[in-house]
Amino acid sequence: MTGSGQTPEGGAPDPQDRSAEDRAIQDRVVGSWVDTKAPDDLKPYLRLSRADRPIGTWLLLLPCWWGVLLAALAYPETRGATTLWLMIASALGAFLMRGAGCTWNDITDRDIDDKVERTRNRPLASGAVTVREALIWMGIQMVASFLLLLTFNGAAIFLGVLALLPVAIYPFAKRFTWWPQAFLGLAFNWGALLGWTAQAGHLDWPAVVLYIAGIAWTLFYDTIYAHQDREDDALIGVRSTARLFGDNTENWLRGFLVASVVLMSLAIIYALAPLAQPLVLSLTLAGAWAFGAHLNWQLRRLNIHDSAVLLSLFRSNRDAGLIVVLILAAALLV
Repeated sequence: MTGSGQTPEGGAPDPQDRSAEDRAIQDRVVGSWVDTKAPDDLKPYLRLSRADRPIGTWLLLLPCWWGVLLAALAYPETRGATTLWLMIASALGAFLMRGAGCTWNDITDRDIDDKVERTRNRPLASGAVTVREALIWMGIQMVASFLLLLTFNGAAIFLGVLALLPVAIYPFAKRFTWWPQAFLGLAFNWGALLGWTAQAGHLDWPAVVLYIAGIAWTLFYDTIYAHQDREDDALIGVRSTARLFGDNTENWLRGFLVASVVLMSLAIIYALAPLAQPLVLSLTLAGAWAFGAHLNWQLRRLNIHDSAVLLSLFRSNRDAGLIVVLILAAALLV
């Protein structure tokens, strides 16, 4: 994401009970497990990985689960313990790779973050962590994630390694295009391809269509998110769809909403129509449209000039994505 939302989750502790470092770090969730449970020496690294803000992990994970579950529906013979393991491994991998990606993002953005009020006290921008330390931390997370990936089939391992390409490019996108959110979508929805392939053993067109649906979804939620930094981005010359769309944002978001729902529906039809199970197909399509209803709910509440509303709507996309997961999982029981 182009920035990292100011996050008032949890109650703020008494300022007198907080360290000078804690008071300085505005770009974090106050009262999270990182604050209350993590060792002090580890806190800057966990904040570098956004471990105190799970929404990014959710948004990376949910397309993985979509891919796994839709493939399990499309290929009933593949269901079983493998499906359960893929769901668990995807969750662990999303946490690790989101952390590595955020670390890489902060390494590349350290000279930008210190010019933005909301991000100037991030661990790298503030000097709490050095670039060398951040690189080592990123490497640890990537190695752990790769070890998980090795439990997948060969085709999925190949796709997992290939995913590093959009992850590496994304932080630079806002320097050369008005559409960095599209590059985020390429990276964050790769799990739809990976999850499907890990479950089915090969990549199919329904996974590709589902991937593109996820990209449209990312354009929806991250444009909302990027409006928080619109003024700072303009001052320092950082591009985003929020700046590009401006007061016409609502119309663009409506287009992304329609695209994501239609493409997700097409992916489901393409995957499940050959099974000739009308109840399963109807139930899963209902999940896609319930997902769209949630996005429409967000659109009705949109106020691009209210940061608190923007952040709340952005975070609510975890629930939007979970609607699809829960209905696909329910379809497995039909």
